[in-house]
Amino acid sequence: MCTRVVWPDANGSVLVGRNMDFHKDLMTNLWKQPRGVTRDDGVDGELTWTSRYGSVIATAFDIISVDGLNEAGLGGHVLWLAESTYGERDTSRPALSQAMWLQYFLDNFATVTEAVNWVAETNVQVMQMPDPTGGVPPALHLALDDANGDSAIIEYIDGHPNVYHSRDYRVMTNSPTYDQQIELLTRWAGLGGEDPLPGDTLAEHRFARAAYYARRLPQPDSQLEAIAGMFSLVRNVAQPFRIPDPGKPDASQTIWQVVLDLTNKRYVYESTTRPNIVWVDLADLDFGEDSPQLKVDLTGKLSLEGGIAGNIGSQFEDAGPMVFLSLQALEQLGAQGADIRHR
Repeated sequence: MCTRVVWPDANGSVLVGRNMDFHKDLMTNLWKQPRGVTRDDGVDGELTWTSRYGSVIATAFDIISVDGLNEAGLGGHVLWLAESTYGERDTSRPALSQAMWLQYFLDNFATVTEAVNWVAETNVQVMQMPDPTGGVPPALHLALDDANGDSAIIEYIDGHPNVYHSRDYRVMTNSPTYDQQIELLTRWAGLGGEDPLPGDTLAEHRFARAAYYARRLPQPDSQLEAIAGMFSLVRNVAQPFRIPDPGKPDASQTIWQVVLDLTNKRYVYESTTRPNIVWVDLADLDFGEDSPQLKVDLTGKLSLEGGIAGNIGSQFEDAGPMVFLSLQALEQLGAQGADIRHR
């Protein structure tokens, strides 16, 4: 479960807010990824590239990028979609593993339109990966947004991408698929219908509340007010800590939330389990081709007592390059998989 919202007219800036909802700690850290990094698709190595743009990414277990912003102002966000079906490998098409999916777009594109055109031209296949922690294999869809206020949602059904591309597609949650979400939205008061605005945590109801309040955000007088306004919205659609409902042992709760200023290139992160707010301005980082990949150890440095807070641009450290999980690596994971499961 997750929610993502775009605010395209925040007094001249484009802001995006996102909740990460999950049933366990993802051990999320922030990484700086420079230009000039050579990667492959994480499937069979047929698709390779060298990153054109540097980025700041939020990771899960330091093996997959789940959220991020590149230096051109393109943002990306991975969310859960249970209806996703990826199909068997079709070797006539390029492929990306789920772990590399978001990173490919952040590495290569400056705008949503560029990314969407590439998907249309290639019919790229995304390959589902087993969960190395022993959970349910991820079923994901991807949101992209840029500093022009553009937006797209990419979902895989029957092995092929369904792309919903419009500046009007500001909100994204989870099930059902996006076309059905748009239809369901019109039944609520203030959004075209007469039913009272719902208040629970169902995906379609979070979608409605986010859409409703996104239309009613007051214009900010500063970047600080804009970021605070977006945080107020995503907190409204956050999932509280709670015991599992009957028959739903993996109840998701909001474990962190971020606000991205795509115009001014600021990435703001707030943990709900280690509650300090931190941010990084991309202008403060060196994304040059000869610069190293750097990491902020949020899991270690965020705490109630003496933890980091505020601008953390100086907190990025060299921990060696990030190793994205690949399908080949999963086949050889063995004891490492057990280690991940017990983190």
